[in-house]
Amino acid sequence: MPDTLSPAERSERMSRIRSKNSSPELKLRSLIHAMGFRYRLHVKELPGTPDLVFPSRKAVIFLHGCFWHRHEGCKLARLPKSKLDFWKPKLEANKTRDMLQQQQLRDFGWRVLVVWECEMIYTDHISEIVRNFLCESDGE
Repeated sequence: MPDTLSPAERSERMSRIRSKNSSPELKLRSLIHAMGFRYRLHVKELPGTPDLVFPSRKAVIFLHGCFWHRHEGCKLARLPKSKLDFWKPKLEANKTRDMLQQQQLRDFGWRVLVVWECEMIYTDHISEIVRNFLCESDGE
């Protein structure tokens, strides 16, 4: 099935997709800040450039988009209908790279939490998960 958009239209549409400061990321940051935790953003020196880094807790949080990072079982992670020969390997490579980078972080002694875009509608649940994750190192 051919793409329904021209190359220029597709390029313009893809350029609107944000890798940083997306709505779900801003919502997560606000939630964590309100809990009293402080963090650094997008630390390039760490594998995968985690979205939120808590250096004193040796912890990182990634907020993954369900489509781009292939959230298993999620309706937002469906494959496009066109150009499957392009999309399938690209999206699988994203997933493989994520697992490798998370393992590298663990090997360096960091704790890793992945929050999925679709989970951000459950703010109470995410708050509990994040609080438990960040307080693990405190023994709380």
